[in-house]
Amino acid sequence: MSNIFEMKDNTANPGPLGLVGFGLATIMLNLHNAGFHALDTMVLSMGLLLGGLLQLIVGLLEYKKNNMFGMIAFGAYGAFWLSLIFLMILPKMGLGEAPAPEAMGYYCSVWAIFSLGMFFATMKANMASRILFAAVTVLFALLAIADFTGIHGVKTLAGFEGIFAGSLALYIAIAELYHDVYGKKILPLG
Repeated sequence: MSNIFEMKDNTANPGPLGLVGFGLATIMLNLHNAGFHALDTMVLSMGLLLGGLLQLIVGLLEYKKNNMFGMIAFGAYGAFWLSLIFLMILPKMGLGEAPAPEAMGYYCSVWAIFSLGMFFATMKANMASRILFAAVTVLFALLAIADFTGIHGVKTLAGFEGIFAGSLALYIAIAELYHDVYGKKILPLG
């Protein structure tokens, strides 16, 4: 006589938490880029803890859920935030030189290329996710253009694009939270 056991995964979906970290950190940094406030410890702390550490943890949780897209997205963007914060603070600690604007242009360019690849991976996802990854791709492209050209207006435009992208990430997170809490779709994702 053989017994067959079926295991059911009862753990929560970590994705909305990662979207919250991404969204809040992205909004705060891009409020700076748009000219609303200075680049200070508030932005650095949110980037380090919410954008970086929280998303890395969510990436690991997505790995446990066997979600390759979530693992790569949250893991990579978490590492982006950590690397960005280190690019800002290491020179202030006397540990290397701050990157030149051209170097930051290349940095943002490779992230734009990565984001474009992630955008194409969202073609089977909901419309809100496709728009989010398109917006993130455009954000990195605008930041790269701003760094390569030194045109402040492009960086300001990137700031507003980043506020949109971060807000959309928060919207998706809240929509998924409401769906889980209420057992039905409350906010549309398309």
